[in-house]
Amino acid sequence: MKNTWEFRENVRQPDVDLGGFDVEATDGDIGKVDDKAVRADYVIVDTGFWIFGKKRLVPAGVIERIDYDSKTVYLTLTKDQVKAAPDLDEEADRSADEWSRESYGTYYDPYSW
Repeated sequence: MKNTWEFRENVRQPDVDLGGFDVEATDGDIGKVDDKAVRADYVIVDTGFWIFGKKRLVPAGVIERIDYDSKTVYLTLTKDQVKAAPDLDEEADRSADEWSRESYGTYYDPYSW
C-alpha cells in the first residue's frame, strides 16, 4: 500500500510553516508552496507563470525531502509529471467529508513512497 497522504519519516517538522517555500521537481523549479494551503497530508503548489498560474495539490507522499535552511521542498516528480497532475479544484471544500482524494490519489499513487 502506498503512503500517498503521509510524509516520509523525519521529513516534516510540524512546527515549521512551509508557506512560501520553493518547490523543486527532479528537473528544476516549479513554484512555491501556497501560504494558505499547508496541511498534514498535502501542500498546494502555486506554479506561477510556469503552467499559466495553475495550482497543484501535492500529497505528502511525493515530497522526498525538505531543506529547511534553503526553504525548499523537493518532490519525487518531474516538471512534466506535475504539469500532468489533476487541476486543483479551488472551490472544493477539502475539509468536508464528501471531498474525495480519489482523483488525486489515482494520479499520485505510483510516485508515492
